[in-house]
This record gives sequence, structure tokens and C-alpha cells, in this order.
Amino acid sequence: MKKTILPLACLLAFSSALPAQTEAPKPKKERKRSPFDHSYQPMKINLNPEGTKFIRFITWHQQWISVTQNNQGTLDPDGQPQRYAFDVGIRRSRFLIHAQISPRFLIVSHFGINNQSFINGGVGAVSNYSGVNTTLSNGGKRPQLYIHDAWTEFAVVPGYLHLGTGLHYWNGVSRLASQSTLNFMTLDAPIHNWYNIEATDQFARQLGIYAKGQIGRLDYRLAVNKPFAFGISKNTVNSPIASYIVNEKVAFQGYLNWMFWDKENNTLPYFVGSYLGKKKVLNVGAGFYAHPGATASRPTPTDSIRTYAQQNYGIDLFLDMPVGKKKNMSVNLYSSFTYHNYGPDFLRNLGILNIHPAVQSVAVNPNTSWAGGGNSQPTLGTGYIWYTQFGFQLPRLKNGNAFMPYAVLTLKNFERLGGKTTAQLDAGLNYHINEHNAKITLQYSTRPTYKSVGGSPVYNGWRYELILQTHIFL
Repeated sequence: MKKTILPLACLLAFSSALPAQTEAPKPKKERKRSPFDHSYQPMKINLNPEGTKFIRFITWHQQWISVTQNNQGTLDPDGQPQRYAFDVGIRRSRFLIHAQISPRFLIVSHFGINNQSFINGGVGAVSNYSGVNTTLSNGGKRPQLYIHDAWTEFAVVPGYLHLGTGLHYWNGVSRLASQSTLNFMTLDAPIHNWYNIEATDQFARQLGIYAKGQIGRLDYRLAVNKPFAFGISKNTVNSPIASYIVNEKVAFQGYLNWMFWDKENNTLPYFVGSYLGKKKVLNVGAGFYAHPGATASRPTPTDSIRTYAQQNYGIDLFLDMPVGKKKNMSVNLYSSFTYHNYGPDFLRNLGILNIHPAVQSVAVNPNTSWAGGGNSQPTLGTGYIWYTQFGFQLPRLKNGNAFMPYAVLTLKNFERLGGKTTAQLDAGLNYHINEHNAKITLQYSTRPTYKSVGGSPVYNGWRYELILQTHIFL
């Protein structure tokens, strides 16, 4: 384990040292700036002299180097118990185009891949992985590009009311549900913020009609969506635990956001994670998502099948502002409380870039993880989640770079886990080489694990994960 963590630490230290190696020798009173020019001009093609008609291009990559303390009973591809796993993966590789073809028309196209590792991402990577008799087909190779956003918008009353249709990201419940992946304050999103992730949505997007705008200091977004068909046939439901069923009912969602200080731009749906002191923002928001007939259960074999409406509600607070006499530091605080109801005992276990999901049988290992192998954990379910993050950007260095340490606390209380609240902590450090355009992040994360006792989950201690991310966007 020490041999694995040491290269990660060395890599971060080496990356931090690069700008200093290019500087001139330090004089006694003043240190010269780095000779490298990190200034950035957006990739934009103006379609008229005024620049009101344009095409904008954005591309970004987020690469992960990780060391995971696997859940109990995790098996490697040879079917052998594996306590730790090392991986290099692509968390995101994206390309986005948006065009303002007239003052009243907007078109957005966004495509890419997510979560490619040596074993996940390619055709056959999951369906053919058994953990013992490994027949991987393409394994993690040649993942398929797919559409994230594809929508068009018309300004009915410019600024006040815009209507759009398509595969969109104008989500409800919380600010984090429409979080931009370009400017996280932390390493990544907590995932529970995307309440339908890869179930009835397409990577946090659904097909629908939306309305958005700003009236004074009120920012709003409302949508009527047709969720993707997902789940089992209602006639096959035979468990007291609610599960997704295929249905054709529409879903309703919205998010209202009051901006006390500086106003935020809402041309695109992506909420900024951290402004790094460039704005003084204090917002309070509330939102919802409702999908009638989304899940169903059968309390007993003799009972009739019961259907339930998926309901997600949230309130949150976002603070981001410069501090210090020279305003060369900044603080970031975000806190949300969300309530989720998917039906009785509903729970989803998820793991991001999880390369070893297979586990031993309970008969072989009584401590086998109930949530699955690798880094899987209870993520979404009927219950509530309180999430809080805090970061502080330290004074900028003379070369313009800056460090930003942060901490995250997540409290979860799921009905399926006996209504007991669990806490998990994340701690990290951002090194902003060129603000959010180029940065390196190191994060240490904890998660609770559970074993199966009589088919029910019982708390079984903590596991951790250490991730180094390199992030560049243009």
C-alpha cells in the first residue's frame, strides 16, 4: 500500500513545483513571475461584428489516479480476494458547442464519455465481467461517445422567460443537480445530487420542455419531462422493496433561487461550483422533482401491487466571496438538505469508476459487502441527505497559482438501513495552476460499508479512497 501511495504524493509535489522551476532566480526583495503566459481566450467564432451572434466551443478532460481500499470480500478479475485497487481512469472527456444564432435563438450540443478505466467503459465491460470466468470482450476499450445535452431555446421575453425543448440539464431539487463539471470546488459531485442518475435519465438529463429566466433577484427553472423507460414490468413486481417500473408518465421539476448579492448568469444551466473570489454570491434555493408511478412494490405475496410517485425535495444555501484586505483570498460554503421518497425501502448502491464490483459469497466470507465490491456504497434511497462543503482559497502565490483546501461532511439516513444516520468525510486540496482552466486536486474520502445478516444490511466499518485528479478545460 505504501508503495502505491508514495508515487501519488510525489506526483502532486512534482506538479506543484513545476512553475517554481521556470522562474528566474529569486532576488532579495522581489520574485519575478513565471515566464509562462497562462492567459486564456475562449474558443469563440463571432458571426457578426458586435459578437452578439457566435459559436462557442468548450472541451475538457478530467483524469483520475486512484487507490481504493476495497469493500470487504471484493474479488479481482482472477476471482481472488483483493484488499486494495489501483487505477488510472478518465472520469470525464467532453466537448460542448453552444451557438447564439440570433438574439432570441440558442442551440446547445454536448457529447463525450465518462468513467473509462481499464475494465469499464467499452462494449461488454460490465455484462461479461463475472469476477471468476473473465471474458471481457473489449473490456474498457473504445467507449461509445454519447449525447449529454441536445436542446434548443427561444427567448419569449429576453431575460425573463425562455422556453426550450430537448435532452436538457435544467434540473430541479438543488443547485448541485445542475452543477457544472468544469468548476467544482471539490474533486467531484457527491453523486446523490443527481437523483435519477443512469436510471430514468441519461447522465442527469431527461427529454422535456423547460422554462427559465430571472425576475429581479429571483432565478427560476421549471420543466416537464418524459423520463426514459427504465425498470421492470409492473406485473413482475414481487417484493416489498420498491423498484423502478416501466411507465409513460411525465415528471415535473423545478428550482427557485434567490440571489442576495451578485447575480449569476443563466444562459446555460450549469451552476458554478466556485468563483474563486471573482464574485460575491449569496443564494438560497429550493426545488422539487415528482414522477408519478415511478416505482412499485408488493407488500406480501397475497397483496396487490402498489405504485408510488418518486418525490425529491431540497433546500440549499450557496456562499462564495472574496476575503482579505487585498481580496486575494476567497471562501466557499454550500449546504443542502434533500428529502427523497422512492417507495418503501428503496435503495441504490453506486460506485464511481468502480473497477472491481464482484464479491465473494456470504458462505465463503460472512463479512462480504452487502453493497457490492470495490467502492460501492449506499448512495440514493428513501430517506434524507444533509450535505455540506467548505473551502478556503489561500493567498495567491507570486506566480498567480493558489492552493484551496476544503472539507465535506455528508449525513445520510435511509429507510432501508434501519433509519440510522451515517456520516462520511472528504478532505482535499486544490492546486489552481490557472484557476479552473488548469488544476490538480487530491482528495481523501471515507465511506461506510455494510455486511449482510439474514439478507439485511448491517454496518461493518469504514473504507477509504485516495484520488488525484488532473483537470484542464479550454
